[in-house]
Amino acid sequence: MICPPALEAGHQVGIVAPATQVSREDIETAIHILEEWGLEVILGPNLFKKHNQFAGTDAERTADLQAMLDNPDIHAIICARGGYGTIRVVDKLDFSTFMQKPKWVVGFSDITVLHCHLHNLGVESIHGVMPLLFPKQTQETIESLHQVLFGQPSDLQVSAHLLNRAGRAEGEMVGGNLSLFANTIGTASEIETAGKILFLEDVDEYLYHLDRMMIHLYRAGKLRDLAGLVVGQFTEIKDDAVAFGHDVNEIIAELVQEYAYPVCYDFPIGHEIHNMTVVCGRTAQLKVESQGVGLYFEGPAFKS
Repeated sequence: MICPPALEAGHQVGIVAPATQVSREDIETAIHILEEWGLEVILGPNLFKKHNQFAGTDAERTADLQAMLDNPDIHAIICARGGYGTIRVVDKLDFSTFMQKPKWVVGFSDITVLHCHLHNLGVESIHGVMPLLFPKQTQETIESLHQVLFGQPSDLQVSAHLLNRAGRAEGEMVGGNLSLFANTIGTASEIETAGKILFLEDVDEYLYHLDRMMIHLYRAGKLRDLAGLVVGQFTEIKDDAVAFGHDVNEIIAELVQEYAYPVCYDFPIGHEIHNMTVVCGRTAQLKVESQGVGLYFEGPAFKS
């Protein structure tokens, strides 16, 4: 996998909105923080456009993202927010110029389809907090993005969960939002998961729908040959009048019980205030032990 160059003070970064509409007020805090990091923030010309629920038409959103991909002075592309719409534009993008000088692409949730597409091009990308959410995030969340962008990825350690399955795994990190990841199957953005560490999160879904999407991954073989599984945050999950009967962690645990790889639950990745940054495509080591869970990207702890 190609690792884009780390950012340095003075570099230009672009903000675009490939999905749902966003306002200038929504991202003021993020712009201020990025400038405090010494970065020059360049806004896409169509960033604040509105077309129904989208941030402009498909053509306008594609144009902004394409311009940032092609601009050699832009060192990172930060997606302003998720929502819905990236899947409508990803196949309209031309990555040929980008591949000559890859740069970081940052986002999560609806941006998952872009991470998957970049993975198939052999380029790492950043699953992390987006400008819309900066005001609501913990300082640790914001700092984790800062560290990764500037070439200092931090290891992640969390406490144990009752459903965790112990073990150690090493592999490339792939995944993101469950809804979007499942919808890449059968498309040019579909990822081969064998030998990799899959991480999943989602928001505002019904339990039966999460069960259906997990069954889809199971039937498609996406869960069978994993190196490990990281279950992130499943936020604002809904149930029907007649209870589904299992929470999301139980749904996933039941589906992967036949496999031997390590699994951890409630990892701080997703739509909550503690959303740690993960490098998609980066080889990591997952250690699930009785005293806690570690996800290591480099350094002494990686091979210990």
